[in-house]
Amino acid sequence: MPALPPEFAAAADRTACRVAIRRGSKSFFAAGQLLPADVREAAYGLYAFCRYSDDLVDEATSPAARHAAVARLDRRIARAYAGAAADSPADRAFSEIVASCAIPEALPRALIEGLAWDAEGRRYADLDALHAYAARVAGSVGAMMALIMGVRGPEALARACDLGAAMQLTNIARDVGEDARMGRIYLPLDWMRAGGLDPDAFLADPRPSPALTAIVTRLLAEADQLYRRAEAGIAQLPPRCQPAIRAAGLIYREIGCRIAQSGHDTVTRRARVSGARKLALIAQAARARAEVAELAAPALPQALFLIEAVARHPLAPLRQRPALRPWWDVVGRVVHVLDLIERMREREAFGRSAPS
Repeated sequence: MPALPPEFAAAADRTACRVAIRRGSKSFFAAGQLLPADVREAAYGLYAFCRYSDDLVDEATSPAARHAAVARLDRRIARAYAGAAADSPADRAFSEIVASCAIPEALPRALIEGLAWDAEGRRYADLDALHAYAARVAGSVGAMMALIMGVRGPEALARACDLGAAMQLTNIARDVGEDARMGRIYLPLDWMRAGGLDPDAFLADPRPSPALTAIVTRLLAEADQLYRRAEAGIAQLPPRCQPAIRAAGLIYREIGCRIAQSGHDTVTRRARVSGARKLALIAQAARARAEVAELAAPALPQALFLIEAVARHPLAPLRQRPALRPWWDVVGRVVHVLDLIERMREREAFGRSAPS
């Protein structure tokens, strides 16, 4: 079968990345609708690669298979930075994004390091150790998103890492039971032991308890503090990007509210934010005005290496964005129309059944 023309291939890759995110991360897909088109396409491409990476490790059925998956991801990152991306839409999109947005290789490699920790079943002795994990699997993504939006200042990057870490702590609080049934535990071990919970006994028979309620409450309080710190960075973003990032934060904070409403039981229940509530939060984010707040809080120490990697990375030479095509460029116009049709279908589906 002959290869597609580059324009058609690029449009097909963009569509594949959008579909992957719509299926795999409804909250991010919903918030991403508020991003301007160029940033949204890059964000979906980045998240498609990150999602693929996470799923590749999660779906491996043995320790050896998980370590092999991490090794494959490591090679794919190397190929992306060498300009020879693996043959998949997410890889091709990722390769283009890291070049055009000057994303240092240390950031996606930090993500892969965190996934390697998952593969080995690492546990976290205390909150500092858990922050080191969150910085890798989520702070790195927050920093890459900031770079996609054209923001490279250390203060704004620190707040982007705060938001990523807050979301990760929320995920951990929500998934205590699900993780335990998979043989994983992310709660700080010193918190568990102080509450009289033996980690191995809990994994063998995960149950709600007052001690676990206190731990989940404490973890959500830590996440909430990071959400408040992250708000100060939203004003540092381009105005056209602020509503989407604010919406993402609001939706994830709402998960914590749902957990609290269920009595902090995340063993027998899984907190969900309804589609209607997500739409309300997105509307709230779109109406809100940015408030300039002091960026006084220091960066999380565990995220400093990400910020320093950006400071060391050269901005030039950057890959140039393609010039606007003239009206008589028929192929380019057809691709544009196909892309618009796909977006219209997505929005129609989004309106009929809001994401859960």
